[in-house]
Amino acid sequence: MQQQTDDMEGSMESPNLEFEYGDTDNFTAELSELYSYTEEPEFSLNRDYFEEDFKNHVKGRRWMELSMEEQRAYVMRLLDALEVTDRDKRLKVARAILYLAQGVFDECDTETDVLYWSRHNVFLLYDMGIFTALLELLSMEIDNNQACSSAVRKPAISLADSTELRVLLSIMYLMVETIRVEMEGDSPERKAAREAFKAELGSPLYNGEPFALLLFTMVTKFCSMNAPHFPMKKVLLLLWKTILFTLGGFEELQEMKVRMREQLNLPPLPEDSIKVVRNMRAASPPASAMELIEQQQQQKRGRRSRRPLVKQDSLDTYNERDPFKNDDVRDEEDDPEDMDSGIEGEVDPLDRDVIIQPPPPPPPLRPPTERLSFPKGLPWAPKVREKDIEHFLETSRNKFIGFTLGNDTDTLVGLPRPIHESVKTLKQHKYVSIAEVQIKREEELQQCPMTMGEEEVEEIPAEILYLGMLPSLSQYVIALLKLLLAAAPTSKAKTDSINILADVLPEEMPITVLQSMKLGIDVNRHKEIIVKAIAALLLLLLKHFKLNHIYQFEYVAQHLVFANCIPLILKFFNQNIMSYISARNSICALDFPHCVVHEMPELTAESLEAGDSNQFCWRNLFSCINLLRILNKITKWKHSRTMMLVVFKSAPILKRALKVKQAMMQLYVLKLLKIQTKYLGRQWRKSNMKTMSAIYQKVRHRLNDDWAYGNDIDARPWDFQAEECALRESIEKFNTHRYDKNQNSDFTPVDNCLQSVLGQRVDLPEDFHYSYEMWLEREVFSQPIQWEGLLQA
Repeated sequence: MQQQTDDMEGSMESPNLEFEYGDTDNFTAELSELYSYTEEPEFSLNRDYFEEDFKNHVKGRRWMELSMEEQRAYVMRLLDALEVTDRDKRLKVARAILYLAQGVFDECDTETDVLYWSRHNVFLLYDMGIFTALLELLSMEIDNNQACSSAVRKPAISLADSTELRVLLSIMYLMVETIRVEMEGDSPERKAAREAFKAELGSPLYNGEPFALLLFTMVTKFCSMNAPHFPMKKVLLLLWKTILFTLGGFEELQEMKVRMREQLNLPPLPEDSIKVVRNMRAASPPASAMELIEQQQQQKRGRRSRRPLVKQDSLDTYNERDPFKNDDVRDEEDDPEDMDSGIEGEVDPLDRDVIIQPPPPPPPLRPPTERLSFPKGLPWAPKVREKDIEHFLETSRNKFIGFTLGNDTDTLVGLPRPIHESVKTLKQHKYVSIAEVQIKREEELQQCPMTMGEEEVEEIPAEILYLGMLPSLSQYVIALLKLLLAAAPTSKAKTDSINILADVLPEEMPITVLQSMKLGIDVNRHKEIIVKAIAALLLLLLKHFKLNHIYQFEYVAQHLVFANCIPLILKFFNQNIMSYISARNSICALDFPHCVVHEMPELTAESLEAGDSNQFCWRNLFSCINLLRILNKITKWKHSRTMMLVVFKSAPILKRALKVKQAMMQLYVLKLLKIQTKYLGRQWRKSNMKTMSAIYQKVRHRLNDDWAYGNDIDARPWDFQAEECALRESIEKFNTHRYDKNQNSDFTPVDNCLQSVLGQRVDLPEDFHYSYEMWLEREVFSQPIQWEGLLQA
């Protein structure tokens, strides 16, 4: 009861969150999230195996006391020992290597020392070729059919079923994450090793495909129930960090975008979006409808003789209505049954039987103490597309001169002076995106394949990854969304859902209340980390593919839409977001590297319940922002998908997310509300003026976008199926001409020389000469030949 009260108070106060968005959390936090709390006893196991082997070969000395050459010689001996056939011996050696990668913590006094020696050892392990050896062992474990069939038959899977895989994946994760993160004092040798490792991971060196594809294969194998013992959290974390390392993070993406615009002779970006978002301030969230209700109750009790002036804040959440039922006076946020009807049966990827839970009751009333405060001027430079200028001129010409000039945006003859000024202003803010250039180029290639010739495709990591993912892309997307659904806090456990807890549940279930509490925290933390990894991974893939080629992005986005990604993300946000973001599912004393350096304090129910002292949970806020960004990416400029947001009644769900006072999260919520306002009806806009004002002040303006009034041509009924089909056709044409090299094209040259054709060697089956005479009789001698017809042809 006390915890519920605290949650309600926390959601009432909704303080400003000092959150700094980035590619990842701080380095220590990213390392600690690799391990479940149930894995804590294994730290000492790794140390014991290392010391047992080390003392046999290096008498009376510690690892830190060895010279570099002696350390290299010892690692080489471990590398040789990894090749033994005995599975148990291999596991002991792998644990010893893991202890080195963890920073020989038994010889360290502080966490800083552990991180220093971990970094030193990881670069040493990479230099000695450990990663390649681990990769071979990982491939063996993936193909271990005996372990897979054994796990499938087990009624309950625990940590013990994935021991070998967890050890291998942990070493690989530590190597990828440690080498990925650049430190100020890194030597030239380490910088060179980083670049070499990055190139190695991103190129098709492992069985002709990048390392990430092996991990994607593990994900699909797990989700198809063929390998339920795979430690999915570790696989997803390693997959995310591998793609982050090889393709680059958000700042690298911005630099790549700037370079590509220069190559295409496009004007520079009007601003750095990362900096603009970081400088934004959060707005006060819309107040609860309860404020208005309380005022009405006071009025009924006769406390006021005249009607009170109701602040617009209060109107915001009040009257949240169905956009298609403007005469309905009920508040949608207070009508969970009505809300459920929009999402029910549409959430589960390829398994449509999950119902969104009704929203939690609104928090108690708190009088707003802060006013909106925005910087002077708008944060974003407005943008105009070529299409917008053409549409404006078409309308103006029809109105003033009675005919149009197609796509001509330069001829202004016969138009009044104000139209001239308008066109001038529009052209000043004209923005040509890289995607528009790529689409235009693709259309030219389709129309004039002979003239344009073969397209030169640069073999960058994103291109190599897309080419590898292409044959099974839909499987990868569905598998990731299944995992996201299983890890979402709003999901109910079902008998047929996948079990994502294989690498967190101990062999022996807890018997005391304290153990149960600890396991409960561990399970919740485990799910949060899975959501974090999947959200970050999908966003990175979408952004990199969009920059590499727009149709690669559209292909992934369309698969996400067809696998019910939109209702799945809305289902995720249909919870008490303030509670999710302020969740304290962590035990600081058990986090690595703290737990291996300091004495373990006695854990009590009170200390576990208290959790950490942070104002919010970084990973949960990071996940929420990334999921909102994914939703923005797949719905932007797509009327059919925007209508899905309307049909699934996303407006009240998104508006509740505005209670989180973090500028970046609010920005992406407002963007999603902006694209659907024209479809929500006048009454909704009238009742949500504070939200409309926040959209105006925070979201970029498109000068001709009539989003606030709904008079735009884009608000008319559309054949949404035709829109998606046309897009799919364009994507298939792109994939065919760019990647299908064996296509039977109409433009394939024909050999008309009789001698050349007859002289070609034809490969026949081995048994053909046995039935050669029968074939001649059937196909040649018994067939009448019209010689006159042949001569005439």
